[in-house]
Amino acid sequence: MFAPAFTNLPLSGLIAISLALTHLFSCKLRFIDIPRSNWLSAAGGVSVAYVFVHILPELSKHQVVLKEVGEGIIPFVEHHVYLVALLGLTVFYGLERMAKLSRLYRKQVGKGDATSQNVFWLHMFSFGLYNALIGYLLLHREEPGIISLLVFSLAMAAHFVVNDFGLREHHQNIYDRFGRWILAASIIFGWVIGTSTQLNQAAIAVLFSFLAGGIVLNVLKEELPQERKSRFWAFALGTGAYAMLLLVI
Repeated sequence: MFAPAFTNLPLSGLIAISLALTHLFSCKLRFIDIPRSNWLSAAGGVSVAYVFVHILPELSKHQVVLKEVGEGIIPFVEHHVYLVALLGLTVFYGLERMAKLSRLYRKQVGKGDATSQNVFWLHMFSFGLYNALIGYLLLHREEPGIISLLVFSLAMAAHFVVNDFGLREHHQNIYDRFGRWILAASIIFGWVIGTSTQLNQAAIAVLFSFLAGGIVLNVLKEELPQERKSRFWAFALGTGAYAMLLLVI
């Protein structure tokens, strides 16, 4: 057991609660209208900016850590963190495809435009682990401190709004009844684990890498399909504004 890397537990705890509330109340944001809104595209831009300006540059530092602990063990270790990021992207792409195929099949057999319960629970398990990881990283990021915490938290809040939109579209009412509560609780669970446990640097490197790949896929899957009617200028504005913020602090 180790002390948390960031010791301001009350502030990080309040942020964990705030991120959980984002899941619970994002459905009340009436300006986010199906199929797309400017605000949702801007939120996606913020998430992507955080990955490319903050997380991905950190991967080169994590790479050094992994190379030190894995040299002679993993032959392709010089590419390891990027493979983990690719794995994160691939896993969530697979989950997205599974949800789309499930909805298509159920529509064809007249069971409505929502996924099966099996797919729903698989999504909740996967995104629950994903959210628990984010809750854990509120305490154990590469860069400790209040500014780093606030930057990370704002990006994740925007990311959760985007995720909620896609999950609610796939799963319909069952997501509001059960799913959002599971994902909100997962953030708190991850934070609680972080208050009493600290992984080594290599593990943090792997977790950050996986998170980076997951964020990229989960945002771009909401922006790229033609039926989304996404707003490029809002996405670009969100990306540019948050990138500038990251560069000046």
